[in-house]
Amino acid sequence: MTDKRPPFPPFTEETARQKVRAAEEAWNTRDPERVALAYTEDSEWRNRDTFLRGRAQIVEFLRDKWRRELDYRLRKELWACTDDRIAVRFEYEWHDEQGQWFRSYGNENWEFAANGLMRRRYASINDLPITADERRVAL
Repeated sequence: MTDKRPPFPPFTEETARQKVRAAEEAWNTRDPERVALAYTEDSEWRNRDTFLRGRAQIVEFLRDKWRRELDYRLRKELWACTDDRIAVRFEYEWHDEQGQWFRSYGNENWEFAANGLMRRRYASINDLPITADERRVAL
């Protein structure tokens, strides 16, 4: 394992918060290649009803996601952590090509390799249609 991404497990509350903040910042760039570098080469994902394995599938998934989910903006929050695992709650807002806004809520369970890269990500997500005036400015 030549790739390393501190902080490394085992996580404390402080280092888990750092990991969550780094993930939030990376996802808000909407750069699939940058985001994928935080995951092991053979990382396993479940995102809603989609199952992925490896960085190449992650990159393609994220490209497609951000083609559909326009003006995407995400906020993540630490829920819990243990040695090599972090649980996160999140919400993000986006709109489709027709201008319909959504707020998507969910939870993620993350498992990390010793080098600090995420080897498993399991996400459950629900979408709520909202009006433009219901958007959260602070998001």
